[in-house]
Amino acid sequence: MSVFEGGPVTEEVLARAGSSLAAESARFAARGWMPGTAGNLSVTLRRDPLRLAVTASGLDKGELTPADIVVVDSDGAGVRGEGGSEQRPSAEAGLHARIAGVTGAAAIIHVHALAAVTAGHLWPDGVVLRDLEMLKGLGHSAHGETVTIPVIANGQDMALLGDAFEALYVRPVCGGNDVPALIVADHGIYAWGTDLRQARWHLELAEALLQIALARR
Repeated sequence: MSVFEGGPVTEEVLARAGSSLAAESARFAARGWMPGTAGNLSVTLRRDPLRLAVTASGLDKGELTPADIVVVDSDGAGVRGEGGSEQRPSAEAGLHARIAGVTGAAAIIHVHALAAVTAGHLWPDGVVLRDLEMLKGLGHSAHGETVTIPVIANGQDMALLGDAFEALYVRPVCGGNDVPALIVADHGIYAWGTDLRQARWHLELAEALLQIALARR
């Protein structure tokens, strides 16, 4: 459960969510993973009905303020009257909502890290990993287990991307070795967790593993 779930979505809750999202956005912008206005982050505010706080569209991710969030529904559409700003949500908010709904994730991070973009282009059927110590950080064995980070084709229709993700998630590749990450080919990577810190760890681990996979080619 997200630290922002479990009670009413008050202005205080939204302010804390916005502050956390702004801080994480600045972290990844500094690493060059969110160039310009690219990338987006979200935290789950409520499950029924599903509500997410998502970073607003068209803003420099290194300069966000706690007010630069939009509350969206299960389709990724902005919800008026439930707090957040009147800014436009990211066009990718719909995929955030689908991932949160399907996986139960409380926080999702989407960035344009180089290794993820490159790996998705080279291995459109998924990036296969094995016998790497950092796999333990993604919930798998360091040895003797084959793990695949799924890859889906890019597109502008978030409903279609969500369908492609859900098809892989409910029928996990390689005998059930699902991971808390998804690569959108020629675009970027999504990673999620039980809070923003865990989502960050999953993202950093996935990107490091992808760098190793590319170096091993």
